[in-house]
Amino acid sequence: MSPIVSELGLFGVFAAGLFGATVGSFLNVLIHRLPRGESVVRPPSHCPFCGVTIRPLENVPLISWLALRGKCRTCGARIPLRYPAVELITGLLWALLAWRAPSLPAFISGALLISACLALLAIDAEFQILPDAITLTGILVGLGLSFLPGPPSPASSLLGAALGGGALYLLGWIWEKVRGVEAMGFGDVKMLGMIGAFLGPWGVLLTVLFASVTGAALGIILIALRRGSLRMPLPFGVFLALGAISVVLFGTGLIDRYRALWI
Repeated sequence: MSPIVSELGLFGVFAAGLFGATVGSFLNVLIHRLPRGESVVRPPSHCPFCGVTIRPLENVPLISWLALRGKCRTCGARIPLRYPAVELITGLLWALLAWRAPSLPAFISGALLISACLALLAIDAEFQILPDAITLTGILVGLGLSFLPGPPSPASSLLGAALGGGALYLLGWIWEKVRGVEAMGFGDVKMLGMIGAFLGPWGVLLTVLFASVTGAALGIILIALRRGSLRMPLPFGVFLALGAISVVLFGTGLIDRYRALWI
């Protein structure tokens, strides 16, 4: 049982989920504005169609979208389903992490990484870019959090960042030489460096394994359905995000088993 549950019971899980949904609202700002080169601070939240400022009561996660029936109060334009989906998923993942996290530092670190990965997943899926504002900032945050009690240690965090970024860059270089096509962008390298800073070397290796298997499986399915080819680019950041989130939530046992295969 996590310390959050032992100290606060189900209220702690509920509170984590509620705060996570609020963070999800901010993630929507990042997802919409960063790819367009806009400030995430100014102007205040507004309708992307008519530009009217969103009132505080209209910005309550999930509830406002339902109350407005998914439409802008002024122009009537439909608010994309992504907005409540990101808020709901972020809240649920934070609540699950609060239930499972072995310590408070692990919860803080995991919640930040999950949030960053969700934003990167949505941006990469739609725009095929991974903004430095998230990846490079994430590397610094991950390294800083390594000084809190619990794994990874500062040395392990630094090694994870170097291994994550370096290994993925090497794999991409080899693939480009063998196949003659670019396997992934440098954004993927920086994203995996961020993941390594949070999870350490074993966590980043498990993330790559998960991402490679799921990415290959999807590619095979698309080829079988004749909707893709070997040269079709896939947003690898999506699979890295899914892998990292899985490691955060279920990685303690998986990492121990993975290490046992090599040590």
